[in-house]
Amino acid sequence: MGNLWLKIKVWTKVGIVFALFVYGVVFVYQNSSKAVKPWFWFGREPDTSVLVLVTCAFLLGVVGTILFRTTIKTLRQIRSLRERTRAERLEREMAEMRTKAARLRSRTTPEGAGDEAAAGAEIP
Repeated sequence: MGNLWLKIKVWTKVGIVFALFVYGVVFVYQNSSKAVKPWFWFGREPDTSVLVLVTCAFLLGVVGTILFRTTIKTLRQIRSLRERTRAERLEREMAEMRTKAARLRSRTTPEGAGDEAAAGAEIP
């Protein structure tokens, strides 16, 4: 019984692919001889076939989509780079502040009192 369903699925797919192929052939045949005058710019209306016009429109759509997606990805990468650079700069500034604070803590003892306290602590 499972073999029957597999055959039905395969033949259904073959039938769909064949129908799409026949439609494509009829589409090309019907539209290759029809003339059209597309408007591109003022005074420019070249004679061409519907098939050429549809093919060019499809290809321009594909190229436009690729350029749009590339632009969006590039903008996201730039934004990410700016965020990483900002985070690294803030981390560097925090490290510098910690280093400066550590140096200031070691200098907070008075100069004379620090020496006497250190000398007194070592004597006992």
